[in-house]
Amino acid sequence: MFGSVWSPEYFLVIVALKGSLVLSAAWLVSLLLRRRSAALRHVVWVSAFAALLALPLLTLSLPVLRMPVAPALLPAGVVFHAAASASPDAPAAAVHPPVSPSAPAEPLPWYLNSARPIVWLWFMGALAALGQMLASWLTLWRVRRRAPAFPVGDLGPLAPPLPAVDILQTPSGSMPMAFGLFRPAVFLPADAVQWSPERRRLVLLHELAHVSRGDLATHLLARVAWCLYWWNPLAWTSWRRFLKERERAADDRVLAAGALPSDYAGHLLDIARAMRLSASLESAALAMARGSQLEGRLLAILDSSVNRRAPSRASVALAALAAVALVAPFAALQAQPQSATLPADVDATIRAAVSQHNHDMLESAAKAAEVLLQYDTARTLLDSSLAIREQSSGQQSVDYGTGLLKIGDLERSRGNSKEAEAFYTKAVSVLGTRPEAVPALLNLGTAAWHNKDTGLAMDYFQKAQVADPTHAGPATMWMAVMQDRQNLPDEAEALFKSALALEAPNSAEAAVTMELYGFFLNRQKRQDEAKSVADQAAAVRKSLGAQVAVRRASITTAVRVGNGVTAPALLTKVEPQYTEEARLAKYQGTVIVSVDIDANGVAQNMRVVRGLGLGLDEQALKAIAQWTFKPGTQNGQPVPVMATIEVNFRLL
Repeated sequence: MFGSVWSPEYFLVIVALKGSLVLSAAWLVSLLLRRRSAALRHVVWVSAFAALLALPLLTLSLPVLRMPVAPALLPAGVVFHAAASASPDAPAAAVHPPVSPSAPAEPLPWYLNSARPIVWLWFMGALAALGQMLASWLTLWRVRRRAPAFPVGDLGPLAPPLPAVDILQTPSGSMPMAFGLFRPAVFLPADAVQWSPERRRLVLLHELAHVSRGDLATHLLARVAWCLYWWNPLAWTSWRRFLKERERAADDRVLAAGALPSDYAGHLLDIARAMRLSASLESAALAMARGSQLEGRLLAILDSSVNRRAPSRASVALAALAAVALVAPFAALQAQPQSATLPADVDATIRAAVSQHNHDMLESAAKAAEVLLQYDTARTLLDSSLAIREQSSGQQSVDYGTGLLKIGDLERSRGNSKEAEAFYTKAVSVLGTRPEAVPALLNLGTAAWHNKDTGLAMDYFQKAQVADPTHAGPATMWMAVMQDRQNLPDEAEALFKSALALEAPNSAEAAVTMELYGFFLNRQKRQDEAKSVADQAAAVRKSLGAQVAVRRASITTAVRVGNGVTAPALLTKVEPQYTEEARLAKYQGTVIVSVDIDANGVAQNMRVVRGLGLGLDEQALKAIAQWTFKPGTQNGQPVPVMATIEVNFRLL
């Protein structure tokens, strides 16, 4: 279920990891900007907390960017063999592979299995933090309603134009602070009447700087984010940093207005010593001085080398864009093991997918069920996925047509050729001449050829060319094979060359075309040319296999045979089946698969090192998935062991 079903445990783990990455990035940017102004660094922290708030919503709503976590693929000393054969002319019978027993459900990873109490702890902590913040707001709201207006008097030349802010009087000894969102207020203690006019001006300048900078709104945003991430030590330290940079930015505004640093530092120190703010109100109010930050603020005020320039609008916009650019990929990213496991509760998976309108979740589970040969389960999942596509996009949408195509592929995989054709036909009726229709057209073309209707087959292949001219290589290749089978060598050769010109030179599709072209040249008694083309195809296969090997090299936990590790032994084997497409094309060769034989004697982490195409790779993997082994051992204990399996496909 990991990676497929959004359980609360999984969601909390994902958001925790992504939130830590966002905060770590903010710390790095803040350090890089240490010689810039506090106001600019404060923008960075505001962006980080905004990103934290957006992460949960974006993680659920953005299209998933799947990060493949491919198992390692290494050459192994132990090799097993299998073979498949077919007549190139006799029609192939529909194959219904035996359905393996239901695989035991994979348990949740330990960090998810033990996470449910942690989820409740997080929820209760977040609820308590949000409740405390709400209580603070209600308390200050009542204070504001009852507080009389403060007699401001003449503010002198240092005062900026007063914005729409209420200046209110609070009891003696209370800390000067700003509060409110839509109608801000500045609270001054009754003692301020006895202050010097200069001190009153400086205090008001500081609090009005918070108002004009929008600090009241960003304080609320950051505090809500902190409440949700209260369990993360990075959130605590980031919150303190956010407060520090905000107060320094307000101090810089006061100094930029003409205040003498020494005078302002003295007034700030006196206020911090004499005035107090209730700890219960700190989450809602912007207090002028906190003892824990005072020393650093005073040093910054008195340091003439400090950069005090306010960031430009362009800098603020750039920071916001950077936050979006950072959080969107993090939110969309989801680890997706390439060898998926079937959810333990299929019904729960369907309910979760329907509630989230997430057809990808069901299709990943269906692919896992297909690998396990649980075709009925896979069909149930794909039917539900199609219903989600229909509800979201309608029956005439590309999305719906793609869902029909996936069901057709499943029915074709299980050997239900007639039902597969019906779904492919429905998909083509929806997709029309769009590029997405090409796989259905190709499958309908090979099905028509299998049914001896060469005219209809050629028509389907030509429609596939029209639907996606820039990726028409496979359709052109099939037309070449048909012309070859009809003893039209000149037309066939021209089409083979045209197909190769359309396909990417180092792609699997090009390798298939090269191999078929080589077979054609051999039949034309042009052995030297055939060998040259075959060598090109082999080079492409080798390059593709090397890429797979690199991806797996650092991930496998299986060991090699030798140094006390015994080789696994094959107990039961199911021979692979030839595909109708390969039989029609007179296509043959060897598929090499690297696997890990786990401690239970089951082939896991199967990856094709050297493939063929036309469905033969999939048939090889499907057969190997049903094999059973006596596991290899190390010091008498079963251990995962690397192995290589060669599957030969030969025409009689």
